[in-house]
Amino acid sequence: MNQLVLLAGGKATRLRPVTETIPKSMLEVAGKPFIAHQLELVRKNAIEKVLVCASFLGEQIKNYLGDGSRFGMSVEYSFDGDELLGTGGAIKKAMNMLDEQFYVMYGDSYLNTDFELINEYFFAQSKPALMTVYLNEGKWDNSNVLFEKGNLLKYDKVNRTSDMKHIDYGLGILPKQAFEEYNNKTVFDLSEVYGKLLEKDLLAGYEVKERFYEIGSFTGLEETDKFLRETNQNKPLE
Repeated sequence: MNQLVLLAGGKATRLRPVTETIPKSMLEVAGKPFIAHQLELVRKNAIEKVLVCASFLGEQIKNYLGDGSRFGMSVEYSFDGDELLGTGGAIKKAMNMLDEQFYVMYGDSYLNTDFELINEYFFAQSKPALMTVYLNEGKWDNSNVLFEKGNLLKYDKVNRTSDMKHIDYGLGILPKQAFEEYNNKTVFDLSEVYGKLLEKDLLAGYEVKERFYEIGSFTGLEETDKFLRETNQNKPLE
């Protein structure tokens, strides 16, 4: 699999006033825009194509990344337009730019894990979609997944229950076909897509052991900055 969709829209209201004039993905983390760290991570995992779904102040992202050649990859863009479409709607709008199957990752996540192992697991089982999960137990954010004995049993970001110990890690594999049933809907969340796939027993689960980092809050921003400064991910671009 060679394409990753990076969901970099949204207004990042929890980070205001910082994000009133700059998109969250362009916030400086460990010496450079956060999205640069993401692309370096993606390229390290042998992915050569990234599709950035952007909206609020998204032109700043495009101006910075360009065609992606300096990261050793190809970067394309899809913009919501005047209306925010949600994470699911943003992917649906980019349908004609999608491979038949692709990774999807949130624009505020840094996921220091092995994508190839996830990819190998995905192709070894029979379901057309996959969600990565992490044993969170309410530590880093609200747990929203019931995952037992390798099986994804329940996923709900709103109606969480006490038996949910895992969390949606933020990296998935989806088929383009999963968005075809939304022809009459433009604004929706990616969680709705995952939920429908799970209802139909079409969603596999893969447990990741490495914790996730995120910049969706000031606390997360600080933790992610510290982590990246302590790794080799913050080498300056040539």
